[in-house]
Amino acid sequence: MLNVKQIPPHVGYYLAGFADGEGSFNVSFRARQDYRQPWKVSLCFNVSQKDKVILALFKRHLQCGTLRSRPDEVWYYEVNNLEAILTHVIPFFERFRFLSAKKKRDFAKFVKLAKILQEGRHLTLEGIREILEIRREMNDGGKRRYSDAEILARFQTRESSETIRQTSESGG
Repeated sequence: MLNVKQIPPHVGYYLAGFADGEGSFNVSFRARQDYRQPWKVSLCFNVSQKDKVILALFKRHLQCGTLRSRPDEVWYYEVNNLEAILTHVIPFFERFRFLSAKKKRDFAKFVKLAKILQEGRHLTLEGIREILEIRREMNDGGKRRYSDAEILARFQTRESSETIRQTSESGG
């Protein structure tokens, strides 16, 4: 676990302020054929910028994540490993808080999502519904690759197929 007390306060508050303006907390659904569930649910904290120096500070002080450049010469820092989010990103931003109401709101929802994933509730239809409800209120709705209806329909189809398969295997 990240020891946030070892981060110099002036650096921690600078990074939190930078993330307040330029950072993003997201949840994404990726369609998967190789999973027992039809979706892989992932969380991500990221910051993008043309100057990679500040992003390297995030990587250094959060002690996790990746730093990459895009073809348009914009750099981005991201953390999408659940364990790193739980043990590094969340403790960092709980210590070095945001000032804007919007980022505070999105971070609080991100923490709720992390707990749902940590507890394995994202593996149930009820958990997926809860995630979608939280996601709807994050990042002002944002641009979504998959609608809530698409996600739920595919999850319900997989669940129905699983029930039918189990029933036929048991001779019912």
